[in-house]
Amino acid sequence: MDEFRQAPAIALELLITLEPELLAIIGLSLTVSLAATLLAALIGLPLGAAVAVYRFPGRSVIAALLNAMMGLPPVVVGLGVYLMLSRAGPLGELGLLFTPEAMVIAQCLLITPLIAALTRQTIADLDRSYREQLQVLNTSQPVMVTTLLRDAWLSLTTAVLAGFGRAVAEVGAVIIVGGNIKGVTRVMTTTIALETSKGNLALAMALGLVLLAIAISINLLAGMLQQAAIRRHA
Repeated sequence: MDEFRQAPAIALELLITLEPELLAIIGLSLTVSLAATLLAALIGLPLGAAVAVYRFPGRSVIAALLNAMMGLPPVVVGLGVYLMLSRAGPLGELGLLFTPEAMVIAQCLLITPLIAALTRQTIADLDRSYREQLQVLNTSQPVMVTTLLRDAWLSLTTAVLAGFGRAVAEVGAVIIVGGNIKGVTRVMTTTIALETSKGNLALAMALGLVLLAIAISINLLAGMLQQAAIRRHA
């Protein structure tokens, strides 16, 4: 009981003193999640916009798949990446398993459908408003995609933030492909799970507070951007 009561004070001390292990874990978490979000945005933004603008057979099926894949189970994604990167897998020779790079791949696969689906919906709404004007100007579809992406950048930033929020809070996939190796692949979520099971509540609480602060900041920023986007198109 005394240890439980002391844990919050020790957690605050770890945060105030910027304990090196704590900073290393936070730094790796942010690096992995930011890299995964950047890659997912580079794929998901143009993919979602293309599905919204282009007219082709099976378009509605792809849109439905993107929506369905927003709820991909993280452990299934982690298992798939593990099988691909394991020694017996097709990419085993790259030696990426149990590395931060493997964690980036897993998180990227997990959040790309989320960013793409949100982008498709946002661009589809703009497309309905501006398609006739762009067609009058004889605008090609690739230019339409670029124009609408540029015009919707505030709303799309919210979609990217949503992807980052899911990535940084993810535990199932990264623990499978990263292995939760101390000093190598240990991130905030996997450390919280491990340290809680070990009874080291202080470190778990400190990381939990950081993770909570990140989640709140993302939601506040996303809300502000969404309101700005609404005012811009009002």
